[in-house]
Amino acid sequence: MNVKVYTLNAFVKGERGGNPAGVVLEGGLSLCAAEMQLIAKELGFSETAFMEKSLFADYKIRYFTPASEVDLCGHATIAAFGLMHSLGLAKEGTSYKIETKAGILDVDISSEGLVYLSQALPQFLERISCEEIAPSLGMDAEDLETGLPIQIVSTGLRDILIPIRSRKLLNEVQPNFDTITAISEKYDVVGYHLFTMDTPDGAAAECRNFAPLYDIPEESATGTSNGALLSYLYQHGQLSLREVEHVMFRQGYSMNCPSEIKVGLRMSESGEINQVRVGGAVAGIERRHITI
Repeated sequence: MNVKVYTLNAFVKGERGGNPAGVVLEGGLSLCAAEMQLIAKELGFSETAFMEKSLFADYKIRYFTPASEVDLCGHATIAAFGLMHSLGLAKEGTSYKIETKAGILDVDISSEGLVYLSQALPQFLERISCEEIAPSLGMDAEDLETGLPIQIVSTGLRDILIPIRSRKLLNEVQPNFDTITAISEKYDVVGYHLFTMDTPDGAAAECRNFAPLYDIPEESATGTSNGALLSYLYQHGQLSLREVEHVMFRQGYSMNCPSEIKVGLRMSESGEINQVRVGGAVAGIERRHITI
């Protein structure tokens, strides 16, 4: 079987950087999970999105890393709808519902052609000690003593959010992927999302993301992790109610893949989080065929 696959970058900064994803559009093919897995492994990107028909939403999307299926992927969703917008299959100013293993979610395309994914409402879960995490990053425990907790947060996928004091320390991290994998398995998380609020521009934070459990050593832009991060920063008093509607995070600079992830929270009058939205631009669309 010959399968048409699109590749493109999501969360780009201008026309550069971003995070590459594969997208297979629904086109009469009925791929089984094993075939989707083969395609994702052949592409080798951190995630590939497969669009299907849905009985409950406008589309169903399944997401595969090179190693296994995951419930949700922010950048692959941005890539899928950015691609459909470029092909005239999705319109600006339109909202779509998608069926994922993380639930029914909303996707919006702005008048500028940016794609926004609404994530699940945040869950603030276990806290983990600096002493347990620091050796897996080649750091001392005191390097992680920032006054903010190391905490598992989910807006669809569980990640360990790890505050770092400075960009210098963030860039000096030496991840031990075997240990990160073991800790990820222990806590049933996708991986680590490191961040520092020591940024050189208007960004709220600069981030690095490690998910070796899913064969992703480092990822240059992660939508779900940054939705969780903004929720965490608000929850822990680092950003005010007025500051969380439009926020930008930097990622991928350690990989020479500069990325901009636009995140926003919509709040109730009482200050509760009503919606988490993550968005960005796409670029570099290419088409290829994979035989399975």
